Amino acid sequence: MRIRQVELAESERLAGLLRSAYQAINTADIHFAASTVDQKQTYQHLTHNLSYVIEKDDQFVATVSLRLPWGNNPGPFAIPHIGWLATHPNYSKHGLATSLLLWLESHILNEQFKLPAVTLGTAINHPWLTHFYQRQGFKPIATADLGLGHITLYFEKIIDPTRYEHWLVTRNRIIAQGFELNGKHIAIKGIN
Repeated sequence: MRIRQVELAESERLAGLLRSAYQAINTADIHFAASTVDQKQTYQHLTHNLSYVIEKDDQFVATVSLRLPWGNNPGPFAIPHIGWLATHPNYSKHGLATSLLLWLESHILNEQFKLPAVTLGTAINHPWLTHFYQRQGFKPIATADLGLGHITLYFEKIIDPTRYEHWLVTRNRIIAQGFELNGKHIAIKGIN
């Protein structure tokens, strides 16, 4: 198995992995848009963001993306935001998502980007994802209603404590003021 960045020409392969993985984790009342993503949407995502895969025997078996603040779908906190973390159902429960997150933190977030922290979000009522992220060291920081039929719970993980203290002022300002999403103001409720 190896980890590498996804190329634009591989957008259909990535879309296939996402559909398989997210359809398997949809619950009765939570549906992630990635479960129906097509090649065009995936290509567009890859032109604005970074995506990485674990590849085994020339098959994509797990993936994670970083939504960049200057991209077409930035996270709300003005730093890269993790998205599209997924494992093919045939490889679930093998620790691939955990391995991918650890690799991303070490090689990309810390070594390349030198980030103070990273964020991600999921449905607050998802039966296992919130616990999974907490086991990976993510802490809940805020909630928001993005109009997706569920409340989104935002998490952050501190990557560099020294840089984090400086960035915390920005994060707290965003929580207090909210953010724009598709031309609509989104209010955020901080978690203490």
